[in-house]
Amino acid sequence: MVVGGYGSAVAAVEMGRWGALWGLAAALVPLLLVAGISRARRLGLERDLAVSAARAIVQLLVAGWALTLILDGDTSVWWAWAWVVAMVPVAADAARRRERRLPGLGWSTGVGGALGLGSSLAVVFGLGILPLESRVLVPVAGMVVGNSLKVVVVAATRLVDGLREHAGEVEAMLALGFGPGRAVRDVASGALRLAVRPQLETTRSVGMVFLPGALTGLILAGVDPMEAVLIQAALLFLILGTAAVTGLVVVVAGVRPFLVDGRFVPPPN
Repeated sequence: MVVGGYGSAVAAVEMGRWGALWGLAAALVPLLLVAGISRARRLGLERDLAVSAARAIVQLLVAGWALTLILDGDTSVWWAWAWVVAMVPVAADAARRRERRLPGLGWSTGVGGALGLGSSLAVVFGLGILPLESRVLVPVAGMVVGNSLKVVVVAATRLVDGLREHAGEVEAMLALGFGPGRAVRDVASGALRLAVRPQLETTRSVGMVFLPGALTGLILAGVDPMEAVLIQAALLFLILGTAAVTGLVVVVAGVRPFLVDGRFVPPPN
């Protein structure tokens, strides 16, 4: 009976894997449709779509393999902490590569991300919202850092474009005697506002328009729906706060390279 039960479990796992593979293949169909639209409309997105899909598959497979090792019962939780610590510089380097026109973006993203992630994890685990376990630590940190990275990229791109578009206004304010901080404040505020808005809309629409992944996973795991809702709400607020803090650090530090000795040096085209 034991052997038969084990065989059934193995068969179920194999069927689950084959189902996941078929699901992945089916999910690529809409991507091919988008590539066809891009080609027909001459959007030039085909290469980016292919590279993004390939990188996502490879990176997720590596992450799955690493999670399998970390979530093993004999593996110390310190390996999970090592992964979390590595998330910040990796995200900082990704931001730097996505917006090369903003000097020091990697450092500012790293500082802002470390501050935001550290405070979020302190709240989540210090107040006992979630148990401090490897299977909880890595996904929570990934959600926080991933959403902050999206905000950083948008904020950095909009900041550079805004400074270039409003260069005349900034120079005029400096000529009228306004301080450098005041001269670029409106542009920096606009960049941060635009970057945070998608996360604000996500927080505003949660529950009515869609159910977030953490909430869905908790419910599927058998957690009481009301408890799952409270945990998801706490995570959403922490993600929004962390993203805003990281974006603020980026825009405040990002304007400095363009203000030299009280003069404004516009970003390059």
